[in-house]
Amino acid sequence: MEASVFFNPDCTNCQTVKGILSERGIDAEYVRYLEQAPTRAELERVMGLLSIDDPREMIRSKEPVFDDLGLASAGRDELLDAMVAHPILIQRPIVILGDKAVIARPAEEVFTILD
Repeated sequence: MEASVFFNPDCTNCQTVKGILSERGIDAEYVRYLEQAPTRAELERVMGLLSIDDPREMIRSKEPVFDDLGLASAGRDELLDAMVAHPILIQRPIVILGDKAVIARPAEEVFTILD
């Protein structure tokens, strides 16, 4: 089964997820989303896989740029546009396995789509 991970190599949760997938023999594509931001269409697809409609469920609201951009009262479109322009706002790691996805925070959440 094809797997991919929105991955930040400096993130402890990302490193833990990488270890879990490796132990399970799952060869994943590790997408360094901070270097190559996902498109809005990709974010919409991931939201569908996560079964969420509100981008707030996958946004890092404690990032300084969240406040800098005044996103606390932003609507759906504005939040998605902000995540494309500032991928640091995207929660990590997001693990996509086939037609399922999970925000692996904590990292052990990855087991919900593995088992």
